[in-house]
Amino acid sequence: MGVMLKVEKLNVNYGAIHAVRDVSLSIGRGEIVTLIGANGAGKSSVIRSIMGLTRSTAGEMTYTSPRNNAAIPLQGGRHSVVPTEERVKMGIALSPEGRRILPQLTVEENLALGAYTREDSRGVARDLSYVYSLFPRLKERQKQKGGTLSGGEQQMLAVGRALMSRPDLLMLDEPSLGLAPILVEEVFGIIREINAQGRTILLVEQNAWAALKIAHKAYVLETGAIALSGTGSELLNNPRVREAYLGG
Repeated sequence: MGVMLKVEKLNVNYGAIHAVRDVSLSIGRGEIVTLIGANGAGKSSVIRSIMGLTRSTAGEMTYTSPRNNAAIPLQGGRHSVVPTEERVKMGIALSPEGRRILPQLTVEENLALGAYTREDSRGVARDLSYVYSLFPRLKERQKQKGGTLSGGEQQMLAVGRALMSRPDLLMLDEPSLGLAPILVEEVFGIIREINAQGRTILLVEQNAWAALKIAHKAYVLETGAIALSGTGSELLNNPRVREAYLGG
């Protein structure tokens, strides 16, 4: 299993606030990797930096595309080498925190936006069918406006929209936020299914229990720095993690 994404000594500042401090992590092809930590620990800043949406102040980032095995520097020092749109074309996609769907557009129109960088109409049609097979409720509501969907359905739409770019690396920022427990279970089941079908996943999640149960590898962020790392099962059984994030 080769390394798909390598991040070294990533730093992010918002004015005087040092939000991410020397974060280094690696994501192997085919893995589910999760970042857990308290609210404000810097998890979203890391994932947004990988997507090119947040400017980092230092760090190196290299992405190795499984499409051609070429290692491409996304960032070096303060400089972002590759803009966000190009990262999408290279096979990186983000389902953002808060879903960020467009409420006045229909489900189908929201999904079509996820494929905006693509020109292979047949492939887009196949992926639309694939998303509807993962989320049958979206197919039932394809002509409904996004704003009329429930919270769980909007989360499914956000994940489906990210999948429409046909990513090799799918990043999910707080997919369980605000969902009822039964829907959390459903969403995490779908994440496992997406991974089993060959996609690599980076998961940012406050629900540490659910995330660690499905993760091959995990990192704990505390005040912007990595405090612990290991396999999902190792961190599930780590006394410090259990006390801080799993309710003892």
